[in-house]
Amino acid sequence: MTTSSGDASSGLGPGAPGGPAKRATILDVAAAAGVSRQTVTRAMNAMPGIRQETRERVQETARQLGYTPSRFAKGLVQGARTSVGLAIPDLTNPYYPAFASSVVELATQRGWHVVMDDYGHGGATGVESVQHLAPQVDAVIGYLGGAADEAQAILGRRPLVVLDQPAGSASGGITFDYAHAARTALEHLQARGCRQLAYIDRAGTDHGAPEPVHDGGPRPGPGPVQGVVTVRGQAFARGAAAAGVALAVSVSPESAAAARQVTRRLLDEHPGTDGIVVFNDLMAAGVLKALADSGRAVPADCAVIGMDGIPLGELLTPELTTLALDLREVGRAAVELLDGLLTGSLNPAGPGTELVLRHQLVLRQSA
Repeated sequence: MTTSSGDASSGLGPGAPGGPAKRATILDVAAAAGVSRQTVTRAMNAMPGIRQETRERVQETARQLGYTPSRFAKGLVQGARTSVGLAIPDLTNPYYPAFASSVVELATQRGWHVVMDDYGHGGATGVESVQHLAPQVDAVIGYLGGAADEAQAILGRRPLVVLDQPAGSASGGITFDYAHAARTALEHLQARGCRQLAYIDRAGTDHGAPEPVHDGGPRPGPGPVQGVVTVRGQAFARGAAAAGVALAVSVSPESAAAARQVTRRLLDEHPGTDGIVVFNDLMAAGVLKALADSGRAVPADCAVIGMDGIPLGELLTPELTTLALDLREVGRAAVELLDGLLTGSLNPAGPGTELVLRHQLVLRQSA
């Protein structure tokens, strides 16, 4: 695919009815606001020489058209025809650097400039990340924790590709088939002869899931399952209920150390646990440590399955069985989806803009 040939300083402007969105330019803003190009430049860069009401009118017109001057178009970066924001919640989690590396590599091949915002510190949110990126970029890719609608409103007509959440009003989105992942893991553990299963979920709600309510057994049905916090946790609880499998649910902060402590309590409360699925591989490392602390052999006494497929799993003892995503392919899917939106081969929120990817069970020593 090719990069967009529009003005690098623009966002996305109005297109023909039913057709792909056109990239707004400074001339579009000037025409819509009834001012000169020079006045738009002054208004958008807080320069003197125009009245306040004119400044506000121009800025509002620019917002409606999705036009934002790119600082990179002013010469700070040479040759970058499109600047793309990448919103990442936590680069200390090995999952996100692997994904980000793929996005940067594939975007660079297209001549794009990538501006990364690692927002998961000090209580920042996905919305705040997009607010920070918006003045600098022509489009955004990000894990925004459920903030698709607010983020798209900030970007106006500029494309937004969100991951691991429903696209909502975003231009495009990539979700993961957690129901398939749950069936795959649970069927594998049952085939191994595991009968007392547990799931360790990540603390902190996402996408409107309920707050934790201590160990509640999973219940069949479409509604939220008590005791389970995240979307992937809900999928595992429902999968266990549908299969008639008892599933003890615990909730842990997203770190190996915290998961180690939570697993110790889980084993005290459910000493017969012989199979554990964990929210991600990072937390699964703590689960393996807790099982070793208790003198349980893995997988003979208790099998463990992580999730995400980060390289860390191969370095653990025993090596971690995991529900793996090909993070290079996730990055490729996000970049190609954004490319289609920028070039106009895909219409925002139209056919082909919502992708669903699946995990693959990678069998190693732990299960």
